[in-house]
Amino acid sequence: MATTTTKREVASGRIYVKASYNNTLMTFTDERGNVLAAASGVRMGFKGPKKSTAYAAGLVAKELLTRMAPYAVQSVSVFVRGVGGGRESSIRALNVPGLTINSVKDVTPIPHNGCRPPKPRRI
Repeated sequence: MATTTTKREVASGRIYVKASYNNTLMTFTDERGNVLAAASGVRMGFKGPKKSTAYAAGLVAKELLTRMAPYAVQSVSVFVRGVGGGRESSIRALNVPGLTINSVKDVTPIPHNGCRPPKPRRI
């Protein structure tokens, strides 16, 4: 009885990738932003510094794809945030037949002017 039933038809959605130095998080949402599926390096069983490796990010992406299967998704837009090691490999793992990637956008926050520098020391 391993038939795949559709929970809800979602023709297009968004995938948010947060690749930090400590972990790789991936979230699948519909166009409105409602979270439908999520996966992370910790959920895959990685501990310590292995959570943020490129290998872990590839497995996280594959896990997310299996969690997305009941929604019958055809196209996604990918939003990548962070500077971790799983940036590239997570996007590469999403390149599967049947799923069209419309766009890949980097939404990493960049400080415009940064913090105020400290005052000079008085000796």
